[in-house]
Amino acid sequence: MEEEEPLLTSSIKRGSGDYGSQDNGQHDQPEEEEESRRLSYSATDDSFRVHEDADADLYIQQAVVFIEDAIQYRSINHRVDSGSLRLYRWYYSKICQWGLGFTIAVVLALAFIEKPSSLTYTSDIRFKPKPWEPPCGLTEGIEMVCLCIFILDFTVKSYLIGWEEFRMNKWLIGYIVVIAASVIDWMLSVSMVCNENLRVRRLIRPFFLLQNSSLMKKTLKCIKRTLPEIASVILLLALHLCLFTMIGMLIFSKSDDPKKNGEWETYFKNLPKSLSSLLVLLTTANNPDVMIPAYSLNRGYSIFFILFSVFGTYLLMNLMTAIIYNQFRGYLLMSVQTSIIRRRLGIRAAFEVLCCPGRGHTSTQSEGHVERVAVNMFLQVLGRVHMKSHCRQAIIKAAQQFPDGFINGEAFQRLFIELDKDFMKEHPLKPEYSSPVLQHIQYMYSHFYIVVLGNVVALANVICICTVLVLNSEKSASEKNNFYMEILNCIFILYYLIEMLLKIVAFGWRGYLSYRNNIFDGFFTVLLLTIQIAILITYSIPNKDVDPVPGRVMPLWEMVRLVNMLIVFRFLRIIPEIKLMAVVASTLVDLVKNLRAFAGILLVVYYVFAVLGIWLFQGAITPPSNMSLISNSSIENKTDGPFSMDCGTFEQLEYWPNNFDDFASSLVLLYNIMVVNNWHVFTDAYTRYTTEWSLVYFVAWWLTSSVMWVNLFVALILENFTYKWDRSNALSVEDVERIAYQSTVQLIFREHIQEPTEEELLAQLQQHPHLHLSW
Repeated sequence: MEEEEPLLTSSIKRGSGDYGSQDNGQHDQPEEEEESRRLSYSATDDSFRVHEDADADLYIQQAVVFIEDAIQYRSINHRVDSGSLRLYRWYYSKICQWGLGFTIAVVLALAFIEKPSSLTYTSDIRFKPKPWEPPCGLTEGIEMVCLCIFILDFTVKSYLIGWEEFRMNKWLIGYIVVIAASVIDWMLSVSMVCNENLRVRRLIRPFFLLQNSSLMKKTLKCIKRTLPEIASVILLLALHLCLFTMIGMLIFSKSDDPKKNGEWETYFKNLPKSLSSLLVLLTTANNPDVMIPAYSLNRGYSIFFILFSVFGTYLLMNLMTAIIYNQFRGYLLMSVQTSIIRRRLGIRAAFEVLCCPGRGHTSTQSEGHVERVAVNMFLQVLGRVHMKSHCRQAIIKAAQQFPDGFINGEAFQRLFIELDKDFMKEHPLKPEYSSPVLQHIQYMYSHFYIVVLGNVVALANVICICTVLVLNSEKSASEKNNFYMEILNCIFILYYLIEMLLKIVAFGWRGYLSYRNNIFDGFFTVLLLTIQIAILITYSIPNKDVDPVPGRVMPLWEMVRLVNMLIVFRFLRIIPEIKLMAVVASTLVDLVKNLRAFAGILLVVYYVFAVLGIWLFQGAITPPSNMSLISNSSIENKTDGPFSMDCGTFEQLEYWPNNFDDFASSLVLLYNIMVVNNWHVFTDAYTRYTTEWSLVYFVAWWLTSSVMWVNLFVALILENFTYKWDRSNALSVEDVERIAYQSTVQLIFREHIQEPTEEELLAQLQQHPHLHLSW
């Protein structure tokens, strides 16, 4: 299963009467044991005698599932009887896992349409219309269907791992607790006809996302272990902040001369004000505003603010990044080590169930069992395993090299080393032509200089577009003349079409499509050609008229602009041709593909803080009753209450769309604070409209998102980029497109991983709750 659990722990005494096994109440092992390892269930030999062919099919089933567990880094501690294995493979099939993922997405998305609904075209509280509210029972019905699916998911998981594993699995116990709490809260909502103020289950919905991802749970565990080191640096930051706050209050104390009280009045009037002012300065959001009143009086005051920024922003904050990178990398390495152990354990378990006596081996029980697996049986197992085709082909090819037709344990493990390798993409052979003309075309258009020429032409096309845009920048759509732009577009698109066709001739269809850069080029070329043909059909041959047929569905200028945007996108073809850009681009792609767990946890944090923000601050900010004040920025402090039109305030900057009045606007507001630019504007507004204690919420979000998560993400980007750059040092520019890297977190740390010993694997197999291997 995917749940987190120790794999190499101390010996755990497990009785043979486990769930999923036939049991007569006799749990003692037979006194007479063979030297060979054999598969046994928790039943006596007399009660578990079946035909050899049925046994062989069960062993093959078990081996198939264990190998699939190894491929997916899953635990093998689940039931191993035939019916449970079928259920297990069905549960981990693509359709079931995609269905479960879709259910989680649906239950999380309910926050957008539940009260307060986000279904309005704007979040600006001045113009926001009354949102559509779903009738009572609509979202509740959808949610109950999702909860029923989660109950079914929990039931299947619990059954497959058995009671012994379930009671040690904190995630599954938490799963049923969250489901139970959600059902109870749902019943309260229905009983109150959906008029309740708080829906507690909204706050715990992200748990469904966390528990369904093994990598998310590993990442969360790593973050939890890294927190003590992060807390030490945060404590140091707090000391730095408090020290400079006290010094600042002493330096900028109230003076008898009102003209010298600008700094005190604005930033250091009291302790909370001083702390918040310097906290914002730590993020540089109010720099240099915070020092201007004092700096205007005496340039020496700048030393205080410069020292604060140097020690806090440039030393301590960067130290925070270094500590997060170092500590989290170590804990992530431990987690990856666990994943690798799971893979080795799954492979070893598959070998053990296949090397039992009576299945294709020449030795007999009386002679002692030879630990070997027949190649033909291994190939039969491999044919039923769901795995990538290139790995399967490589393993089959290696298995067929054994001369005696048998594979020992060590060789069995080595066969699956292919799973740990990078996928090397080889392109099909070029077609062979007898025609000298076609041979000459093939030679020319498979040469690297043609790629350079294509990039030069694409650059020239972009330069032409830029030139026309500059010349037409101050003209309206009706004043623009598209004649010259259309002529240029037709010429360049014709070149792109000829280039694409000749490359297809040079490489063949399969060879052409085996290059991602060609797929990118071809897609945009066909799209550009289609739009250009539509323009010619609609507007005939380009002429010097501004818009010969103004009543069309899409004006000529709009179609030309669409063509130009696609041409600009097509210019991205140069990225794979420049080594550094190719490495950076591939790093970004790998981050999207393989670091989804970190983005998932960030989504969970966003979700929780957004729900809390709605609970705490929904409707807190309201626009002034006199809307004319909003457009008159010269009026300052003319109204009572929290409303202020001072320069740089929430009201003067017209930040009205940033609020906690619905879920979508809450997410956007949290993102704006995470970026930290002008985040003090939001904190100031909410302290004025609510209470100064609201600052605790915003500082907690800043620490969680900007300080910890952004630094963590930077650390992971550095690790991924370093790995990719080291791998690419031996490659030329031409090799970038030929070889497709598929870097996973496991591959990044592969060289630092310690392989488990034979004794560790066998000891862990001995503790399996449902599979018993006796010696």
